[in-house]
Amino acid sequence: MSSTTETAPAPAARRFTTTDLALVAAFAALISACAYLGGIPAGGAGVNITLQSFAIVLSGAALGPVRGFLAVSLYLALGAVGLPVFSGHSSGLGVFTGISAGYLWSFPFAALVVGLLVRWAARNNGHTRALVIFLCAVPATLLNHGAGIAGMKLHADVSWSTAASWDAPFWVGDILKIAVVALVAAEVHRAFPALLRRR
Repeated sequence: MSSTTETAPAPAARRFTTTDLALVAAFAALISACAYLGGIPAGGAGVNITLQSFAIVLSGAALGPVRGFLAVSLYLALGAVGLPVFSGHSSGLGVFTGISAGYLWSFPFAALVVGLLVRWAARNNGHTRALVIFLCAVPATLLNHGAGIAGMKLHADVSWSTAASWDAPFWVGDILKIAVVALVAAEVHRAFPALLRRR
């Protein structure tokens, strides 16, 4: 007598739809617009304060890890090929080796981190509370600031403490930004509970 072991079929991989592509493009445009707002030099390095980090974190928190990562990567690609989408209307590959390069390189990964954490927190019903989203955004903000400090240290050849002091003025604004992100993303997920389940 022989027995056979039946295995459940693997779930089909979700393919990107036109809606996914439209969301990625829309959030890349949102990040570009937010890079223009503010533009106030802060700290000894003269890196500008903008609403850019707000849109970066919102991309991951609202769209999930994959689409959030892709939206931010598309934004960076647009700037790399010459579109003036970075702070101060700058563009080109040179920005990726400048004083703010550490922040730029961390952007897609910050969106990825917050997207993964928010999707995990909302795994049961597709949405979660604003406070939980805020806490999920904190590690992404730490990653962004840590990379920014490292970038300024390497570019300007200064001490870690000096680079950290240049970064310090951004913290109050970024805490306020992720608080707003949490409120916005929580409402988006309540309205569209399937959004995080897709990507």
